[in-house]
Amino acid sequence: MVEMFAAENGLKGDARLQAISNAIRVVPHFPKQGIMFQDITTLLLDHKAFKNTVDIFVDRYKDMDISVVAGVEARGFMFGPTIALAIGAKFVPLRKPKKLPGEVIAEAYELEYRSDCLEMHVGAVEAGERAIVIDDLVATGGTLSAAISLLERVGAEVVECACVIGLREVKGQRRLNGKPLYILVEPREIDSC
Repeated sequence: MVEMFAAENGLKGDARLQAISNAIRVVPHFPKQGIMFQDITTLLLDHKAFKNTVDIFVDRYKDMDISVVAGVEARGFMFGPTIALAIGAKFVPLRKPKKLPGEVIAEAYELEYRSDCLEMHVGAVEAGERAIVIDDLVATGGTLSAAISLLERVGAEVVECACVIGLREVKGQRRLNGKPLYILVEPREIDSC
């Protein structure tokens, strides 16, 4: 996996990144003791920071011939459709079990504090399509790995994974099988609000 932070990849000193980071609320000990939950709902409430987040991703992907933006439930749904519309791609939701009607394919995965599964509609992505995977945060890489597996099982080429927030060293980086990972900001430790 090639881990790329926006500040080290052409956006050094870009004030938008600090504004994005500042707009994310930190909730200590949620959903369990010891977790510093990065709450992006406050980012969504800040029109300028939300727009800047989407704009940075759009600028990155608009000329990469991406035909699929796959968003991971649920917070990937908040960024993925807007990015897809802006770059002329389709949005494919990767959902939790039993949320999609019709025929699906599924991929189980492990998280830091539980296990889960992602599902995708059969026929939503065709062989040879170029895809990116979008989520709000990467910690262990388990969710992104499951998303990559689903897309590759139907013959898509996963070009890159993109997250708003990411750890400097993703704990499960081998899970991404060498796929690039583009991250806007690092997690905040405390909430100054």
